[in-house]
Order: sequence, then structure tokens, then C-alpha cells
Amino acid sequence: MLYLVGTPIGNLGDFSPRAIAVLSAVDFIAAEDTRVTAKLLHHFEVHTPMVSYHEHNKREGGAAILRRLLAGENGALVTDAGMPAISDPGEELIAACHQNGVPVESVPGPVAFATALALSGFSSGRFTFEGFLSTNKRSRRAHLESLQDETRTMLFYEAPHKLPGTLRDFAACFGERPLAIVRELTKIHEEVLRTTCAEAAARYAEGGLKGEMVLVLAGAVPAAETPLPLTQAAKLARALMAEGKSASEAAKEAARQSGRHKGEIYRALATEEDEAL
Repeated sequence: MLYLVGTPIGNLGDFSPRAIAVLSAVDFIAAEDTRVTAKLLHHFEVHTPMVSYHEHNKREGGAAILRRLLAGENGALVTDAGMPAISDPGEELIAACHQNGVPVESVPGPVAFATALALSGFSSGRFTFEGFLSTNKRSRRAHLESLQDETRTMLFYEAPHKLPGTLRDFAACFGERPLAIVRELTKIHEEVLRTTCAEAAARYAEGGLKGEMVLVLAGAVPAAETPLPLTQAAKLARALMAEGKSASEAAKEAARQSGRHKGEIYRALATEEDEAL
């Protein structure tokens, strides 16, 4: 049997009694970082031996773990924080277990993206988890551009040192779209910062936020919803132009956010310019 054991994302008080019992009973624990897991095990007086299983050894490590499971041992898979296989190693090992008839059982624990979504106050009826964005600038921008018309709430994981660049890309793709930055989940300095993509990009251009974070991005306004009045859409476009966007870019972004057509917003801007002359 392979047990998938969720571990605390911050507060050790979130570790369940069942998780402690399972980790104490299995033959071995496969850990993403044995140094991190060792601290958790020491705190709860669990003495089960560990093996290393992470992104860089998952092929060889996964094969060795599978052999032990097929030989009759019970193992547990953990990551540094949260549920295994959620933006962490584990998918391949779990799939191999299913393919080879090894039972897989979950011992649920905290999950950062679900916790952040609940805290954000954004629409939670439908959402999409996008995980970590690519470190490659072109790939990251292409990923975000593919989501510009996504109407569901979107969730991303991000590290503090990459936040300024990610927020710049968010601002370029989503403009004034509502955004919540949820950081330090379950820890002393847990914080929910509700803002917009453009405002966040300006405020945190030089960084300044610490801790792992979840970015909760509001979905696009569905086309079927009542559009904003044209005067408000044009006002939004003017604000975007004041930030440096061209009239065409501003009209396109304002159309996406307001539910109006780009052409009518662009004509309204042109009319205002003619009247000003």
C-alpha cells in the first residue's frame, strides 16, 4: 500500500492524528526533502526511516519505491508542505502504482490553493488551478495570454523572488482585473491582500513580500453578463492609456473587462479626442 499523506503548510497543529498514526506504522516514508520532513517527524516523535523522492530523482527513486511496494512493504509519500502530487513530485509514482496493482490511499491534509481560494472572497463556484508559472518569460506570457478570456477564478503558486516579474505580466495581460495575494498561510503573518493586477505590479515592483504565496485572479466577465455603460468602459480605457498603453491596447483590455466591444470603445475614445480639439 502507498499512502499519500498531507502535511502542514505552516501550522503544525494542522497535522492530523491519522497522519501521525500512518507515518508511524508504514515501513518507510518517501520525502521530497528529508531534512524538512525530519523536523516534522521529530516534533511528533515518529521514527520511521525515510527515502528521498523529489523532482530530480523521481525516475530512479520511484522505481526503487515501487519495487519495495511490490515486495509487500507499506510506504507513505509526503512533500515539504501540503498534499503530494499537487505541484509537487508524485504523479508518476502514483500512476505506476495504479498500473502495477499497488493500492493507493489518501490521508488528506491542508492544500494551499483551496485554503487561499476560501480566504480570498472571490467566486469559488468554479475555478482552475494553474500551479507554478514557467520561469521562461515567453512561455509564462503565452500561458497567461491563453487565460485572458477564462471566466473561472484562477489560482497560481508563486515564490517571493519571482513575484515582481509575474505581477508585471499579470498587469500586461489582465490590467485592472481583481487579484488577491494570499501569503504565509496558517502562519503568524498570514495575510490576504485584495488589489488589482495593475496596482499590485506598481506596488510590488521591487518585491517586498515574503513567504510562499497563492495568487487568486478573478475570471473575465462572461460575455453574457450585462456590459458596463460605454462611458465607464471608455473611462477604463483612458486609465489604461494613462499607464502607457496605446489606444488600441487600452480599448481591447477595456472591452475584455467591461463586456463592451473593442470597436465602440475605440470610437468613443476617438470622439473624445476630436471634441477636445
